[in-house]
Amino acid sequence: MVQLTLPKNSRYNDSLGRVYKAPAGAVRVKTFKVYRFDPASGENPRIDSYEIDLDRCGPMVLDALLKVKNEVDSSLTFRRSCREGICGSCAMNIDGTNTLACTKAVAEVKGNVNIFPLPHMPVVKDLVPDLSHFYTQYASVKPWLQTATAATPGQERLQSKVDQEKVDRPSACILCACCSTSCPSYWWNSERYLGPAALLAAYRWIVDSRDEATAERLDELDDTFKLYRCHTIMNCTEACPKDLNPAKAIADIKKLLVERRT
Repeated sequence: MVQLTLPKNSRYNDSLGRVYKAPAGAVRVKTFKVYRFDPASGENPRIDSYEIDLDRCGPMVLDALLKVKNEVDSSLTFRRSCREGICGSCAMNIDGTNTLACTKAVAEVKGNVNIFPLPHMPVVKDLVPDLSHFYTQYASVKPWLQTATAATPGQERLQSKVDQEKVDRPSACILCACCSTSCPSYWWNSERYLGPAALLAAYRWIVDSRDEATAERLDELDDTFKLYRCHTIMNCTEACPKDLNPAKAIADIKKLLVERRT
């Protein structure tokens, strides 16, 4: 898997960072090297080092970040919410890999814990990337049920268990953006290539037996850049914290387009 820790359009100088020492008497000390950048300050990005007493900290990387913010440096900025790997808010690059801070155990990282925002994304502040374009691309695939016929009054649109299982796993995507921001094709073509997350969402509705816009959805994706910039590098599948397979979904969309032409 290709690993990249630098955010989009930024340089940093490790020597300019601040160092926060662990309290005297701490035995199990781990250093967290965290990317810091405030565009409003006019200063260049830097790497701050925080020594954390693991005996007084939870086991996950998010626990360490919360300890830093609550007890050491309140200016540190990052997103978080559920702490259970459900919301996707705390997605960031940890130890060179995109993942969720709330499900990444500190014990899994040997040596210092290097923490950066998701790669190749504009940075709002510190570990917070600007996901506006990412969400716009997601919305562009119309991720909702489209039908032309009216539903039976007082009844849900039913489907078989087999059909439900087709959408079960793709529906588990939490839009954390770990997959898209780990994809080299998305790094270089993000303005036109939809990326793994949006294409996985598109696939979820294409294979939904209740949806009646399959042909229109496929027509919309039959584009040199929107779909075919995917070169099956597989970074997206390896990075997904929910063990989903965006690469297979993209390949299945391509297969459906080929079958439709024959």
